[in-house]
Amino acid sequence: MSARVERDSAAAVDREMRRPVLRASVPPIRAFWPALALGVLASGSAVALLATSSWLIARAAEQPPILFLGFAIVGVRAFALGRAVFRYLERLVAHDAAFRALGTLRVSVFRRLLPVAPDGLNGVRRGDLLTALVRDVDALQDLPLRVLQPIVTALVVSGLAVVGIWWVSPAAGLVVLAGLSITTVAAAAVMAALSRDADARIAPLRGQLADAVLEYLSRWETLRAFGADAERRERVVELDAQLRHAQTRQSAAAGSVAALFTLGAGATLLAVLVVTEPVFLSGSITAPVLALLVLVPLAVFELVAALPGALSAWWRVRASADRIATIVPASTPSELPTVPTKPVAVPDGPLTLRLRGVTARWPGESRRAVGPVDLDLAPGDRLVVEGSSGAGKTTLAHVLVRFLDHGGEYLLGGVDARTMHPDEVRRHVVLCEQSPHLFDESIRQNLLFAHDTATDDELLGVLDRVGLGEWCRTRGGLDAPVGERGRLVSGGEAQRIALARALLTDAPVLVLDEPTASVDPDRAQSLLDELLGAAAAPDRAIIVISHTPVADRLATSRLHLAAPRG
Repeated sequence: MSARVERDSAAAVDREMRRPVLRASVPPIRAFWPALALGVLASGSAVALLATSSWLIARAAEQPPILFLGFAIVGVRAFALGRAVFRYLERLVAHDAAFRALGTLRVSVFRRLLPVAPDGLNGVRRGDLLTALVRDVDALQDLPLRVLQPIVTALVVSGLAVVGIWWVSPAAGLVVLAGLSITTVAAAAVMAALSRDADARIAPLRGQLADAVLEYLSRWETLRAFGADAERRERVVELDAQLRHAQTRQSAAAGSVAALFTLGAGATLLAVLVVTEPVFLSGSITAPVLALLVLVPLAVFELVAALPGALSAWWRVRASADRIATIVPASTPSELPTVPTKPVAVPDGPLTLRLRGVTARWPGESRRAVGPVDLDLAPGDRLVVEGSSGAGKTTLAHVLVRFLDHGGEYLLGGVDARTMHPDEVRRHVVLCEQSPHLFDESIRQNLLFAHDTATDDELLGVLDRVGLGEWCRTRGGLDAPVGERGRLVSGGEAQRIALARALLTDAPVLVLDEPTASVDPDRAQSLLDELLGAAAAPDRAIIVISHTPVADRLATSRLHLAAPRG
């Protein structure tokens, strides 16, 4: 009993997380109702076209005066044109509304990501996140186009058609209603048995496959060096096989449903013929009316056949919405900073940094990751942060740039950092990470996003300061590519490019997190000398986090961190 309660509670939580995502993917009713109306008119014209043409052919076989056929001839032409025109307009209006809603949804997803990135996404793999932002968001357009639109159209038009048939022959109307109901229920059952699990698994499998492929391609050299490439390749093949199996089950379900509706339409046609034949023989209805009653159900069944497909699309949409809601949190975790209602600016003048009793936790963890920490930093200071692995050195760096919220007191220029916008803090406290990210662009573009108005002379000047000026010129200048994630440069060169990027910001506080992590020990000390020499300035404070010993001549003070308790 308790397990059932837990499952129900989890399902309720999933619905609460999913509902805002689904709501955002549906266009406003004022923009979407014209598409629904046009869809009803297009499908209604198709049913009316079959009804009118079947009556016209049967009546024309009786060779009446042409005047008696004029109204039906005009009707056939009108419904034929109306079906094409209304369908075109319906597609145009529906897709325009859906794409506008999709654009709004994509922007809202990015806005939800911004407050939690990067530390609120530590448990999310890159391939999974990429799939959620691209394919899962795109899949949500199926909600208005392949779920709501077919359901509304099928129910309205088939309901009107059954009423019309019943008005001509109550027995035929009841048979058509029964045939539609039985076939639809059976098709939904077949779809649920064959496709429901597959539809729910396709979105997660796509994310896992994308992540596995991305990891294999981006880390192939390392995997090859350690003999792990075959294992990861097998993982890609296994995920691809699982995805193909799920898609095959989905296709099998769609084919089975199509066959079931064809069988149901044929059986209903024969049943209508059986129940209307006595009425026809008695002279209560004419031959053209009999043809109309027998053939119209074919058009109605073709229309209602979209309902199981809408059910399958709903399962796929729901799975994508669940992934987006899970990967992109609706609210900012308490361990991450929030934007104050009325943010204040960093005061002008020399910038000091002061911490008192600062602690921090990573999102989702109850144990402190760092602290308490006390430090004072003035312009021109060079502080070395030391400590064993797990002592919280990187956590402290993320607190300083407001990737993580903190306990205790953090003053920047004498002002509480919590009262500032996190972006304002990051304009004055810049972090060079342990593994700096380089874009698959030229050296110039990797530098310009830090200072987009910098000239080529300024860019070459800052590269000279970090010891890369001559290196850049030998590679062909600022237009030389660095490769995806900096694969065409060494670890030390990537660190120097990142430092040059930081120097372009003229930030008064610079945090270097393990700047020698990607460099062999023999070159680590010389790299530290060059980096600190390039970054040194009387109005800039530098914080160096390093496992590599830093010479006393390079540091004005030191801070030793111990692993936090509790």
